[in-house]
Amino acid sequence: MKYIKSVFTSLFLLMGVFTLAACEPGPAERTGEKIDETIEDVGNKLEDTCEEAKEKAGMKDDDC
Repeated sequence: MKYIKSVFTSLFLLMGVFTLAACEPGPAERTGEKIDETIEDVGNKLEDTCEEAKEKAGMKDDDC
């Protein structure tokens, strides 16, 4: 009985360690986040440029 209890305790602790290790963002995740931010920034700049062009052209609807 003592052996089974120690096995379950060890397994539980190992699962906890692996769970915490999985929470760390890896290099691929950080790269993906940078790509997402870059794409969002480019989209925002395009939208701003479009709105400025419509404003200069005197269009009533300046949403792009």
